[in-house]
Amino acid sequence: MRTIPTTLQAKLDSGVTTLCHCWKLTRTDGQVMGFTDHDHDLEFDGVTFRSASGFIGSDAERKLGLSAADMEIAGALSADAITEEDIAAGKYDGAEIELWLVDWREPADRVLLRAGQLGRVRRGELHFEAEMRTLAARLAEVRGRVFAHGCDAELGDARCGVDLSDPRWRATATIHAVNGAMIHLDGASGFAAGFFGHGRFEVTSGAASGFRSRIASHRLEDGRAVLVLAATPPAELAAGDAVTLVAGCDRAFSTCRDKFANAVNFRGFPHMPGNDFVISYPTPGDDELDGGSMNK
Repeated sequence: MRTIPTTLQAKLDSGVTTLCHCWKLTRTDGQVMGFTDHDHDLEFDGVTFRSASGFIGSDAERKLGLSAADMEIAGALSADAITEEDIAAGKYDGAEIELWLVDWREPADRVLLRAGQLGRVRRGELHFEAEMRTLAARLAEVRGRVFAHGCDAELGDARCGVDLSDPRWRATATIHAVNGAMIHLDGASGFAAGFFGHGRFEVTSGAASGFRSRIASHRLEDGRAVLVLAATPPAELAAGDAVTLVAGCDRAFSTCRDKFANAVNFRGFPHMPGNDFVISYPTPGDDELDGGSMNK
């Protein structure tokens, strides 16, 4: 239950108020940022809430129960606040956000309206828009293990056990050329086509240094590795930029067994009967449904 300070309640009851909204944003790297829709900066709890940030919030309907009541926030891309490069690098994914109603004449009179996390962030030319998901949205997230044919571990984590620092699973290279969405590399031709598919691409020098992306596809062309990335870098990639590639996994049992020799740690259920088996029935002469083991 929300508790409104007595002094703030008196101002609300008077019908004449000097209220504004403040947003406190805490990124996953610990950096705290403040924004307000007031025309002057405000400060409380050791955070300065910057004005002229372009921050606005949509209306949100509150409901009884545990249903998620999400809202949209929008703001301007600013060189000294939220930048396009930081958004592209994923620094705001999962950031904690608080929305406060504040008396700008006396910031001590304030009440927390809602708290949650930033969801999907969409970029425009001069602004961004993001979902503000309440804590109730977490109730819709999948928890625990999923029984499926594919592996539910992340390549290289403790459950997987593959050591991605091993030179067998990574490579350093330099960019030879960029042709549209395709990146041609020098220095990674010793790996078979598809080896880095679903893997990780990291830029270690140049204008886009620090950028990471999942590798959508990997093939060989004229003796060079050619990649297509799943994300767009925040700055232009150029010939000579150094990159690091890490092997990928499509979560299939055959990949775990044949590529990584790690079948003992496979976290899926490759022999689990599927829907076709559930609805099947034996027919005369069918040797596959004889009541014996399926793992022949």
